[in-house]
Amino acid sequence: MATVKKDERLTRSQSFMCVGFAGFFSRTATSPLEVVKIKSQVGTFHCKRGFWQSVLLIYQHEGLRGFWKGNLASCLRLFPYTAVHLATYKKIVHLHMDELGFISQWRAILAGGLAGMAAALVTYPLEVAETRLIAQSCRQPTYIGVVPTLSKIYRTEGLLALYRGFSLSVLGVFACIYMSSFIQILLISCLWQEPPFRFTPLQNFINGCVAAGVAQTLSHPFETVKRKMQAQSARLPHFGGVDVHFSGMTDCFVQVVRHKGVLSLWNGLTANTIKIVPYFGLLFTCFEMCKQVCLYRNGYIVSPLSYKPAPGVDQSLRPYELEEVKRYLRNRNFGSGESSFGNRW
Repeated sequence: MATVKKDERLTRSQSFMCVGFAGFFSRTATSPLEVVKIKSQVGTFHCKRGFWQSVLLIYQHEGLRGFWKGNLASCLRLFPYTAVHLATYKKIVHLHMDELGFISQWRAILAGGLAGMAAALVTYPLEVAETRLIAQSCRQPTYIGVVPTLSKIYRTEGLLALYRGFSLSVLGVFACIYMSSFIQILLISCLWQEPPFRFTPLQNFINGCVAAGVAQTLSHPFETVKRKMQAQSARLPHFGGVDVHFSGMTDCFVQVVRHKGVLSLWNGLTANTIKIVPYFGLLFTCFEMCKQVCLYRNGYIVSPLSYKPAPGVDQSLRPYELEEVKRYLRNRNFGSGESSFGNRW
């Protein structure tokens, strides 16, 4: 059995803000690796000689700003994705909880997959815009800005173009969630040999990185084909820079294997693997920093630089309950002050 736990000392808006800020910062910091990965998956001319040559070619042809192409679309996608994912996950979990608030582990994993699918459905056009912005050449740009990109794709190619490759995104979501959960269970049972509630932050970080690395490696072919489908368009120069031409999802797999070899389905894996540790490290660190600031503002800890509890504060109280207690104590102290003042006269 599993329970769904969160820090009740944060309000919903604070939790959402912490997740959003951490995601925004970590994505921006690791954007160069994401650009190299996507260009390698699409198959643009920059990325035909390996990781370091790809980095050098992007810098020579597009400069430093080329490493942050599409980052705004990626960051804008974070907030609606997080909001939809959390709301959907909470709703599905509550439907499957028993009267004691417990839910089986695999049902919780299924809820995570369904929530990820719903969030991907809402934000998928932004992912398509990110791919188009990254794949194009800076010297002859077809798209400028996120909103104009979405508008141009819709006007010239129709609504379905904004959801090209979505089925692969759904497969990737479920593959990643189930594989990462399976890997974490193996790590818990084989490596650590102790219950998860005793894990240190370092153990949780290692679990997350290893599970994400294995799951993303196994699901990488799905993402490679998805990126090619997002980038290809007969209305763009050189068909959007894609290295093979195809008519659909199955044909894309066939053409890639036939002309580029099976291993080309894992193009961009080096950049993706290098990205895992700094991405999750920054995500975890920024989330904890933001969380500490919120806990300090709520009155639970003595400083935003440590988790030392504030003396006399019940950590089990929710923010609105703690505020009610503070208001009650202030009113009582004010009343006792007035009473002693009256007695003196």
